[in-house]
Parts: sequence; structure tokens; C-alpha cells
Amino acid sequence: MSWSPDRTQVNSWNEWDPLRHVIVGRATDCHIPRPEPAVNAKVPEDSDMRGRWGKRPQETIDEGNELLDNFAEKLRRRGIRVDRPEPIDFSQPVLTPDFETGSQFGCMPPRDLLLTVGNQIVEATMSYRCRWFEYLCYRPLLQRYWEEDPEFRHEAAPKPRLSDRSYHSEYLAHHIDVDTRLEWTRNRFFVTTEHEPLFDAADVLRMGRDLVVQHGFTTNLKGIEWLRRHFPDHRVHAVNFPGDPYPTHIDATFTPIRPGLILNNPERRLPDEQRPLFEKNGWEIVEAARPAHNAPPPLCYSSVWLSMNVLVLDPKTVCVEKSEVFQAEQLDRLGMEVIEIDLRGAYAFGGGLHCSTADVYREGDCDDYFPGLKDPSAG
Repeated sequence: MSWSPDRTQVNSWNEWDPLRHVIVGRATDCHIPRPEPAVNAKVPEDSDMRGRWGKRPQETIDEGNELLDNFAEKLRRRGIRVDRPEPIDFSQPVLTPDFETGSQFGCMPPRDLLLTVGNQIVEATMSYRCRWFEYLCYRPLLQRYWEEDPEFRHEAAPKPRLSDRSYHSEYLAHHIDVDTRLEWTRNRFFVTTEHEPLFDAADVLRMGRDLVVQHGFTTNLKGIEWLRRHFPDHRVHAVNFPGDPYPTHIDATFTPIRPGLILNNPERRLPDEQRPLFEKNGWEIVEAARPAHNAPPPLCYSSVWLSMNVLVLDPKTVCVEKSEVFQAEQLDRLGMEVIEIDLRGAYAFGGGLHCSTADVYREGDCDDYFPGLKDPSAG
């Protein structure tokens, strides 16, 4: 499929083909949400986030927006079309028949919500109550794509109720020690139950005919089954990464760089029983370099492993956060051209380079990178 900057086309099958059109988020009006089950489970007991909620300090929002604007401009200078969401008033509460929250979150990480597979963009269910209305920030863009691209399919997964039945009450305890959390994650006992399908788009890796989905805090098995039924021509694989007591998304744990090469967080190794899928199909799984920082920035949900939350522009070019010198050096040794992007000051608003973007168009087709596997259409 050929791409032209003069017309909108939605098409993206993987994480590495040449990127031509992307959405970059904004930090505007981002809030620290009030306590709720999914948020409580994510925030470590010793975090500076505990006991704080409300609008983030304006000076940090201004810095975050400046960094995101600079990132967007760097992409534009490389000939990539960049669109931006329209923030809503995140100070507004969320009220449904099943729950109420005091405020919302933000729209810095479009990767969490928007899953692009071929000519579809799917709005994920999400599992944080404070993010219930986040899709509204992207609806003007999606409506425009729908009007301009007659092949574009705008899909929305079933909106979950997110009642108390969707969460394990054990995670509501005021203090849960790290050993207990690690035991729970080893046993795949996460904060979300199997009451209804739940998934975040950032738990899905797109690899041509195959979708690799993390079962964890924000994506349950019913959510993975929904994806399997929704994409019947794809092979959908559930993976899990023990070792993180506060797991959220797959893109700071398992990062495809190009066909045949994946970075794996050494503290969250893909278990031996799940590795044959990749190794028998010629994929090399390399331990990611250590982060350059010992702690996340202030008021940040994410771990130091945002170091490996990189954005691949094409199979030879990758964006890496400017201060993550060890990750940059490793990718350089692996034959990639590294583009430094200053974004650490925006981490607190929802993540790193991969998190803060969502693909609209990458060149390329739906290729089969795991040819030894059964064709899903064969039944």
C-alpha cells in the first residue's frame, strides 16, 4: 500500500515498518486520580503518589507539553504526519450506575487506548475508572479519519461496567508487601477479575499475522479472548512476565525492534515455557540494557524500565529517550540508528516514547513472521 501525505490512510500491522503517520499525546490538564482499585494496585506503597490526587503542578504540565511538542516536531521534520488529541476537562468526575470517581486522568499516552491493526483502530476497554471518558479526546481525530479514508474501520470494544465485581478485593488493602505482590503475580492473581473483558491497547504487540498480548493488571483472559474473536484471521498469544510486583503494560518489558529481534527486560524474563514461540521461528530475545536511572521522576507511575520504551521508526531507526545512554549504546551495537528524544520530564503523564504515541500508518502488509504456526483460518 502506497502512502501519500495529502490523504489519510489507516494501516499498521506491526511495531517496526516505516512510520508515516502517528498520534502524539498531550500533557494538558493531566490529573493524579483519586484512589480506586486499579490505581491502588499500581502505585507502590513507598511512592510519592500515595495520598495525592488532583491536577498536577502547572509547571510540570508546561514542561511535559514542551517536550511532547518538540518530539512531535522532530517526527514532522522526518516527514512523518503527526496528529494530536483534544484534551477534555479532566477535573470533571466520572459518574456511572456502578461507580464514581473524583476526577479523570489525561491524554498523554494514546498507546494505552488505541490499537491499530491493519485498517482498524480499536478503542480498548481500559480498566481504570478514571480513564472511562478518555476516548473523547481522540474522537475528533477518528471521526476525521473515518470521513477521509473510506477503508478505515473505527471499532470500540464493549464498554466495561468496572463495578466492584471487576476487581479482587484483596488489592484494596492499605499495605501489601512486595513479597506478597510477587507471589500473586507469579500465580497470575491480578487486580482485575474475569467478570468482564478488560484490556489496554498497550498490552498488545502487533507482529503481522500474530498478536502477542500480556495477561496482567490491565488485561484479563476474557479481554484476550475478545481480541481473539475480534481478529479471527490473527493468531493471538497470551504471555506473562513474572518478576514485577506492579505490572502494567508490555512495552517496558518485551520490545520488538525489527523482524527477528526483541528486547526483554532482564527482571521480567519471558518464562521458558513461552519462549519456543519465538525461538523456533528464528527470533532472538536479547536482554535489554540496564536503565540509566535508579528511580522514576517525581510523581511518576512508571518504572525505571521506560528506558526500553522506545519508538521504532523503521527497521534501521529507533527513537530512544535522551538520558537512557545504556539503551542507546545497546541499540547502536545491534545495528540501529539511534535518534535521541528528550522526554523524561513527561514520563509522569503516562509513559515513554512508545506510550506517548499511537500508529495511524506504517508502510507494509500483514506478513507472517511465525511461518511454522498453524494458520488461524484453518480452524
